[in-house]
Amino acid sequence: MTRLSRHARTLAAAAVCLLAAGCAQHPVHVRRPAPVIGEDTALHNRLPTAIRQGGVLRVATDASYAPASSFASDGHTIVGFEPDLGQALGQVLGVAVVFTNHSFDSLPGLVTSHSVDLVMSAVTDTREREKEVDFIDYFVAGTSIVVQRGNPKGIGELSALCGHVVALERGTVQVGLVARSQHNCLGRPIITRLYDNNTDALVQVRTGRADAQLSDYPSAAALVNDARTGAYYQLASTAQYEPGPYGIAVAKDNQALRGAVADALRSLVSSGQYRQILRRWGVEAGAISRVSLNAGRRA
Repeated sequence: MTRLSRHARTLAAAAVCLLAAGCAQHPVHVRRPAPVIGEDTALHNRLPTAIRQGGVLRVATDASYAPASSFASDGHTIVGFEPDLGQALGQVLGVAVVFTNHSFDSLPGLVTSHSVDLVMSAVTDTREREKEVDFIDYFVAGTSIVVQRGNPKGIGELSALCGHVVALERGTVQVGLVARSQHNCLGRPIITRLYDNNTDALVQVRTGRADAQLSDYPSAAALVNDARTGAYYQLASTAQYEPGPYGIAVAKDNQALRGAVADALRSLVSSGQYRQILRRWGVEAGAISRVSLNAGRRA
């Protein structure tokens, strides 16, 4: 059987799954590998047997975080620099890649339970998270403060959040950042409200129910520069707080997969394909020059 026929069979099965009622609980994104990046047979052979035989790499994401991962205008297809990078990794590894949407705080459990193979969802690699999963680091970003257009509350920096209502996505590093900032508030604590996804948190700012929202810089910058949303939001400043690496999460007991994916990413970095993907999405400033494992900071 040729490698092309294996891809075709895998993608056909994925298409049947999409059409079958109840096949998947969450919307699914399947990208057809384009013939632009060659397969590395040695890396393909290092994949776990189940992935090699199935021909599919299952990736979980929270599709509310453009330009990393978000829904396209059809409300179904997941697009962003993460799905594009996932597609490229799949081409190197010789497998199809399927992204599924889940709440952010559920992602670690999905990979540790082997419900998915990887998590790729702007997850900041931290020492605390490394206790649960391993990370292949692929990007660097810090936190930005998003406020209503016009900044009616005059919020300019992190310390200015004291006494204000701040909307955050549950399970993100921003929750910890705000908690660590409380000691500066001297009787005027930051009022934190948590939401299941980034979109819901942003709605609170847009409607005036929250004074600010904290997001990773690429997502915040995309939001304020997008013609559809820029009329409602702006950055409080250009500052990025506590920058750190994004990591592809993999189960600690799946070292074969971790090694194969890490080396596939190294191949994309060295070939220049990695930077081309980031450039297409306007986030090349967050590019890494060297692929690291578990290089997170304390948070």
